[in-house]
Amino acid sequence: MDTLHAPTVPSGPTSNLGERSGVSGKQSFAELQRRKDDLETELKALGGVLDSHGVDMQTPLLTRDGFPRADLDIAQIRTTRARIIRLRNDYKDLMAVIEKHLHEHFASIQDGDEAAPGAAGRELQILPDAQSEPLDEPFAKVNTIAAGSPAQQAGLQAGDEIRNFGYVNRSNHDGLKKLAECVQGNEGRNIFIKVSRPDGVARRQELRLTLIPRKDWGGRGMLGCHILPL
Repeated sequence: MDTLHAPTVPSGPTSNLGERSGVSGKQSFAELQRRKDDLETELKALGGVLDSHGVDMQTPLLTRDGFPRADLDIAQIRTTRARIIRLRNDYKDLMAVIEKHLHEHFASIQDGDEAAPGAAGRELQILPDAQSEPLDEPFAKVNTIAAGSPAQQAGLQAGDEIRNFGYVNRSNHDGLKKLAECVQGNEGRNIFIKVSRPDGVARRQELRLTLIPRKDWGGRGMLGCHILPL
């Protein structure tokens, strides 16, 4: 009875990611993105089910005396919670697949770029004019950059408009919440970003940068910059 509020089915991984969430190593980034959107939509819907019952994932389903609460649909709440936990696990695994996909994609592009003779340190990679796929619309703008910060070391500048930040783009940034999640989940690791930078009056540069979030750089936050949504 003490565990009545817990899910009735296993909530952790029951098989590999491909079997659980329809993800295979041969899927394109667009297919992975669609799967991500589907998971987010279903999680939102399941959250609405809990809301309709006036509970969340931690709300006790027992009275103080240890009996099931008569005012709640215990079976539906437990089933919904179990599904949410399983989908959250799938979502976490999917994000890892997407991040790996992006790292490999940008790494292959960078490996093909020729470094300028005598260049030192991290370079700004200018995107070619002819793109194999259209650029995403910017979703955020860099407001300020702190000296010596990871953002400055990556080559970011105030006024840069961010098109992609790891797996985050205009369609999924959720008020920059996903950007913050991406930073928190990648401390000390490369995050590949695409920015659009003003170049004169009517021109812009499309740049590919590599950012490494760090807590120990000597300032506030893990990036050392202020980013605003567009």
